[in-house]
Order: sequence, then structure tokens, then C-alpha cells
Amino acid sequence: MPVDVVPDVSVVVGAYNAMPYLTRCVMSVVEQTIGRGSIELIAVDDGSTDGTGAELDRLAKEFPDAIRVVHQANSGGPSAPRNVGLELACGRYVFFLDADDHLGPEALERMVAMADTNGSDVVLGKMVGVGGRGAPRSMFRRNQPRTDVFTSRVYWTLSPLKLFRRELIERLGLRFRTDLRVGEDQPFVAMAYLHAAAISVVADYDCYYWVEREDGNNVTLTTRGTQPRLRFLHLMSELLEREVEAGPRRDLLIRRHLEVDLNGALAHLVRENEPDVREAALAGVRRLLDTWCTDEITERLPAMTRLRFNLAHRGLLDELRTVVDFDRSGRRDKVVVDKGRAFGAYPFFRDPTVGAPDDCYDITEQLPVRHHLDSLSLSGSWLEVQGHAYIHRVDTHETGTEVVLRERESRTEYTFPAATTDTADLTTSEGEGLYDYDQAGFAARIDTATAADGGGPLPAGLWDVFLRVRSQDIVKEARLGNRRSPGIDSRPRPHLVRLAEARAEIITPYFTKPYDNLTLDVGQRKHSVRPHCTMNGVTWADNAPATLTLDGRIGVQDITAEDLVVRAHREGRTVELDAFQTLTIGAGGRVELRVDLPRAVAAGTLQWGDWQLSVALRVPGAEEVPVPGDRALPTLRFRHRGLPAYVRPLAGHDRLTLRLASVDPIAGVRRHLRHVLSQKKT
Repeated sequence: MPVDVVPDVSVVVGAYNAMPYLTRCVMSVVEQTIGRGSIELIAVDDGSTDGTGAELDRLAKEFPDAIRVVHQANSGGPSAPRNVGLELACGRYVFFLDADDHLGPEALERMVAMADTNGSDVVLGKMVGVGGRGAPRSMFRRNQPRTDVFTSRVYWTLSPLKLFRRELIERLGLRFRTDLRVGEDQPFVAMAYLHAAAISVVADYDCYYWVEREDGNNVTLTTRGTQPRLRFLHLMSELLEREVEAGPRRDLLIRRHLEVDLNGALAHLVRENEPDVREAALAGVRRLLDTWCTDEITERLPAMTRLRFNLAHRGLLDELRTVVDFDRSGRRDKVVVDKGRAFGAYPFFRDPTVGAPDDCYDITEQLPVRHHLDSLSLSGSWLEVQGHAYIHRVDTHETGTEVVLRERESRTEYTFPAATTDTADLTTSEGEGLYDYDQAGFAARIDTATAADGGGPLPAGLWDVFLRVRSQDIVKEARLGNRRSPGIDSRPRPHLVRLAEARAEIITPYFTKPYDNLTLDVGQRKHSVRPHCTMNGVTWADNAPATLTLDGRIGVQDITAEDLVVRAHREGRTVELDAFQTLTIGAGGRVELRVDLPRAVAAGTLQWGDWQLSVALRVPGAEEVPVPGDRALPTLRFRHRGLPAYVRPLAGHDRLTLRLASVDPIAGVRRHLRHVLSQKKT
């Protein structure tokens, strides 16, 4: 690559004994859709002995414009090769790629575009596990153009396998720790996260393929012992104390290290064989627990983690080993429900010889509501929903479900009981051989015209739909809709709902973005009916003098002839022509409106002058739909009180404008005489 050309991305690959994975890794970079002119690949051979160095040299000869190879003595870890690559990188962005792994073809193009569009300093591309390796998932549920560590799950992945703005790296002086055997990447990534102007997530494309080697020689998987993990955890404790003010934001990040890193360290602690090493490691664990495990943090940890920490802090390593082995086995015995709380049936539950408190087993808050929306309809004023819902791992005994409508701003809520329906098939398909979900079905029918207090209509607002599920005195809530049958129409479809005293309102059921939950928009707070209404053709009726025919489409469900009105506007005055209109409603919301203009003039509703026409729904807040002008529409004559009159469409207006006027007979005679005289002269 010419020295004066700055690539978009410097891809840094540290390689040690990476055959045969290395070839696929490198080829996945040079074949990126962003183009080789936008990439420089810096590959650092860290003293390999399996032919990795020779393969890198071969590939560099094949792609000399894209690949630069550095050979060095083995450093013992991934930090030194990455740092060497950083010193040589000149791209606007730097991407770290492990030599075992590879990229999706469009990965760099998508991540660079995301960073450029949003001014992001760090971009996470969706990771996919290969060969049984588990990849992080919680932060990749949706694209996130701009986020941070406090409002998303990005902090739950602290590997450096991401796109970083090089200016940020150099400004912060970031380099990888060479004195750590594991966790060397966490201080680097955490500092980049905390100082980034924005962090982005590309979740709609498989960017990074994270490979578990068949020989099991991934660096992270082969580093043993408790002390290496405790060392970087102490460093991260100091970093967070220095960089993040004490309080809920710091607590959130600390929870990640407790749930992931310290939990992992305990699995190594119970395998330590040397008494002195084990005691030193146990002392280190206790110091971290004393520092980090405040009451506020502890109550938000999963029950299994609380149990592990309790046993470790008390030095009950044999019991801790039993719990760790139980957890790793994937075995789950039936949940114990007692007095409205759910407890995990983990080892030593209520065993007086161990004395672990019930709080260490309480999983009530961890149990999700599993739900599915089978059908949804709004007909007239009646909203009907059917589906199933149950508290995961709790039998549907003494069960009941309510539908809750909660207004988003005011938090006003109305609750409606749902009938319970039989769902024996769920016990077979989802009961895990332990649980009875036979009574998980629900069916609710809600009259929106009488849903509010005192039997009044549902007020205007955005009404989020929840399920409140009760089983054995455990009560939990969940938003409804993000799991639903494919046959449910997800498009926002406005419905006209008739209320008391001849009033009407627009209700639009829709599914939110990005979480896809069901909400009722009452009163066009978010979804105007205007985009669903268009008027197209304008013609004169064949069989009626000066009768206007308007064709259009009104995509509002349940409208009738009484709900649409043609309005005429003139000099700040508006009149309604419903007494002179007829309406035909066809398939797909097609409408044909006919307006008898001579009758409107005869009744005195329309006077002589220029009038602009529009169509409106008779609901509060509905925007009028202008009738488009038509220059090809001819002038027509009609008789008014026995005298000639005419209606003429006027050009140069963005909506149909009609001039209504009587014909002056004397002026007509004069025009005729002038025409005759001009003919004689010629």
C-alpha cells in the first residue's frame, strides 16, 4: 500500500502456532467487501514452530499490497504481538482478529460504515461461536447505532475483537498488559468503552466467527489457576474505582466482573491442590468479595452466584466444589415453591449442617414469564387477545392471567381478567419432564369503549399491553407481543371505534420498535390516519349534471358512510357537504364519493365563488385529505333557479379548486355578437 494512502482499517493479527486456522483467517480479511485498498493486515508471528510464519510469508507474497508480516521471538501471550501491530498501524480504525478466527465477508464494511455514520469510537460486530465455542449474545439482540456501557450489555464482552478508532487508542495511550496471563485485554477495552464518544453494535450480520480449536489450545481456555484471574480482577477494581463515580453505574459494571470473572475464578479455586496456593487464593477471593459485594450489588446477583460467594467467603471449599460441579453439569431439579417464593433446588438447600440462607437459593426474580400471542383482533370496540403465558419452572396450579393496559406517560392502568384455557400440549413440549403447564392458556375480550373508570372509553394515549401471571401466589408481569404467531398482521392498522353519544376515536394496535411489544395508540398519538388516506381520481359523473366523483382509498378499518365527509373551504369559511354526498366503500378500503354540486348551491350551502375541496374523517385530530387538482377536468354547466350556471376547475392550485358562478345572459349575447362581427371582417 502506498505510504501516502491511509487505509480505513488496520487489522492486527497476533499468531502463535495457528495452523491450519491461519489461512482462513487471513483470507477472510483480504476478501472483505470493503476492498483491499481500504485494509492493511499486520500479522505478527510470535515465535511459532508449526509453519505459521512460513504461511504468513507466503500469503504476504500473494497479497503484497495488503499484508505486512513481522516475525519475533515468542512472548508468551497475545499482548506483545497486538502491541507490535498497534505501533505499525496507520488506519483510521484498528480491528483485532485472533489467528484462529475469521470474519464474515461484509464485516469490516458494515462496521466502518456504522462508525462513520454515528461518530463511534468502538464498534462491536455480532459474534458467532464455531466448533462448540459459546459466543456472547446478550449485546447482539439488535443494532445499536449509539450506546454506552451503562444503557446496554456491551460491557459484558471485554474481548478486544472489535473495531476501535485509532485516534482514541493513541489519545488514551492504550496498550495491552504484557504482565498478565489472562484478562490482559480487559483494561484496554474497558478504558476504550468508558472514554468512547459513542459505542455501536452491528447485530444484523454475522461479523466475527469465534472458533474453538479442535486441539483445545485457545489461549483463554488453556490458562489455569486462580491467581492469574484474581490479579486482573484487582486491576479492574482499581480501574473502575478511578474512572467511574461510586453509585449504581459503577455497581452495574462490577456486577459483570462478579458474575463472569470471579465466578470463573471460583471454578479454578476448588481445583487448587497445593494448600498454600489454595489458602492464598481464598484470601484473595475474600478481599474481592469484601470490596465489591455490597448489599445493593449482592441482591441483584443470580442465586447460584450468591450461593457460590457465600460458601467461598466462609471457606467451605468442599461444599463449593459440589455446587460448582452441579452447576457445570447442567442438571436442574424441580424448583421449590414456598409461600409465594421460588427456590432453586441446588445442593445443601435448607441443610442445617451447611447453613446457607434461603436468600442464596431464591430465584423468584430470575424466573421469566414465557408467553405467546396466538391471535389479536380489534373489531368494533372489542379488543380480543388469545395465547398462553406461564412462569417458567412453576406449575400452573392455582393460576390466573390478567391483561393490563398501562398508559406510557401517566402510568394509569386498567386490568382485565382473562379466561384460562387448556394447554396440555405445553406440558409435553416445554415442561422439561418436570413441570405442569396444562392451564397456561388465556383469552381476554376488552371493550375499549367502556374500559376506563366509570365505564368510560379508553382515553387518548399510548397503552402498552402487559400480562400479569399468577401461579401458586407468585405474581409476575411481562410485555405481550414480541412472541407471536406469524399470521398476526404486524402493520399498524388504524381502526375507527364508535363510542357513546355518537362519538368515534381512532385506535391503532402496533408493535413497538425495537422490542416488538404490543401497544394501543388511542387518539393518533403516534400513528396519524393521514398516511392511510389518499384521494386519487376526480371525474364528472356521467348520469348526473355537475356531480363530482372522487376516488380514493381510506385504509381505516370499520368506517361507514357516516364517517367520511367532503368539506369545501373558501376565505376562512368551511362547510360540510354530507347532505349532498353519497359514499360507496369497496374492497381494500377503496371509496367513491359523489357530490351533487347543484343541490348544494340550491340549498345555499355553496355560494358563488372559488371553493377548495378536501375529505375528512369525523374523528378528533384527523387531518383532512386534500382532493388533488385535475387540469383535464372540463367546465360544466347546470341550471340554478332556471338560469344557467357553471362550475369550472381552476388550474395552479395544489388541491381541487372549483369556481361556481351564474352565467350572465347579456354578457353572453355581447360575446356572441363580437364573435359574429370578427368572422365577417375575416
